[in-house]
Amino acid sequence: MSLQVDHLCKHYPTRSGALSVLRDVNLTLGPGEALVVMGPSGSGKSTLLHILGTLDTPTSGNVRLGGKDPFTLPERELADFRNRHVGFVFQDHHLLPQCSVLENVLIPTLAGSRDGQAESWARELLQRVGLSDRLDHRPAELSGGERQRVAIARALIRRPLLLLADEPTGNLDRRTAQGIGELLLAVYRQTNSILVVVTHSAELARQFPRRMEMADGTLQPEGARDEGRETRDEERITSLAPPPSSLAPPEKGAP
Repeated sequence: MSLQVDHLCKHYPTRSGALSVLRDVNLTLGPGEALVVMGPSGSGKSTLLHILGTLDTPTSGNVRLGGKDPFTLPERELADFRNRHVGFVFQDHHLLPQCSVLENVLIPTLAGSRDGQAESWARELLQRVGLSDRLDHRPAELSGGERQRVAIARALIRRPLLLLADEPTGNLDRRTAQGIGELLLAVYRQTNSILVVVTHSAELARQFPRRMEMADGTLQPEGARDEGRETRDEERITSLAPPPSSLAPPEKGAP
């Protein structure tokens, strides 16, 4: 039940031609594996996450989750696939203000068939994220970190194969952000999901066993971009240096 990404590309049409956002992205992750993706704004991190979560479609290449290519499904089946197999945690928690904590977590179970164990599983998830005493509270009665904990529980309610988080600590203070990062890693291991997080936060990234970077639309191992830049700089310095013969002292008797 792995995530397999092969030669993924994404282009957007513009007046001056196609804008390439993702270029030949390849990735394989199995159950219980976690990856954090870093990179500057505009590098393609969120676009990659949206395609992995089937919120956007690739221009070319393949994405397979659990052995199935979701982009071959009709629209209604694709929506059901997303709801069943993908969980999302965004920078903004997107909780419904009129619903309680428990009701917010149960929202993904309202579409399609719902098993009778949904509420007990929701209560267990909320206990795992430390909110068992907040079940009847509304989002306005929670702190920012607590709201994000609710969002994590909601993302896991359908026991997804793939858990995606887009800047999950971006709106939180440093201490709360560290706790959310630790919680994400702990909960995904308990559910044996695949976890992919995109972030600007170096502190959050350091908590992950596997780190990669988006650079100019390509996905690279952490540090590969800097190593490539150093190599190019060395080559440039070498090309500008005078040849050894020009630095040699003139031979004796030469004019």
